Amino acid sequence: MAPIIVLITGGNRGLGQGLVKRFLALPEHVVIAAVRNPAHPTAQALSELPMGPGSKLIVVKYDAGIWQSGFDAVKEIEKHSVDHLDIVVANAGIANLYPYVKDVKPEDIREHVEVNVLSGVALYQATRELLQKSTGKPIYAFMGSGAGALGRQPPVPSAVYGASKSIVNWYGVRINAEDEWLNTFVLDPGWVQTDMGNSAAQTWGIESAPDTLDGSCDGMLKVLTTGTKEKYGGRVVLYNGEVQAW
Repeated sequence: MAPIIVLITGGNRGLGQGLVKRFLALPEHVVIAAVRNPAHPTAQALSELPMGPGSKLIVVKYDAGIWQSGFDAVKEIEKHSVDHLDIVVANAGIANLYPYVKDVKPEDIREHVEVNVLSGVALYQATRELLQKSTGKPIYAFMGSGAGALGRQPPVPSAVYGASKSIVNWYGVRINAEDEWLNTFVLDPGWVQTDMGNSAAQTWGIESAPDTLDGSCDGMLKVLTTGTKEKYGGRVVLYNGEVQAW
């Protein structure tokens, strides 16, 4: 039986590292952590994570700010005899500031769209052929955010990060409709106690984000390993499995 092969971008910290850790602990899984700098201590530390029977880790270079990087990462993983992908999680992203719309600068919008949106579209294009070779029911999941919601938009200034995540929702719906064989959806991890989540909370005068990293990642693992296209395809799915309104 072929192993389950999972690719996670931004796999050396926060939500990405949490998902790498959980998939790697399962038996017969090949987990590909795509990181900006494979020599960084956080990337090197991934090799120390517990591995399930028959599982292994591959670390490849990936920069979400560069369109070509997803294609280069795929060429690299193919050198490791990877001939298909079963799950891809476009997790890498940034949230550098939280301005009001009246103050937002165009260069900051562009930067967040480049990293949070275009990287996910490029990664989809780069991995699509390998996903199509999966013998199971392949998944392409964008990492989304409640900050990108429209009808349930949180009452906080987020004119670059939130706006970029709103665009991510559009691509999640569209790709799911265009590729009938691919289960594409947007994962909402919640407001998680990562460096990024806590930094946002403190910007808004809150001590820390409300959702734990373990709770979020445990839930997302279940969504990614049990969710069907009929249930989740083209939707925003909270880490606890609940489909969210737009």
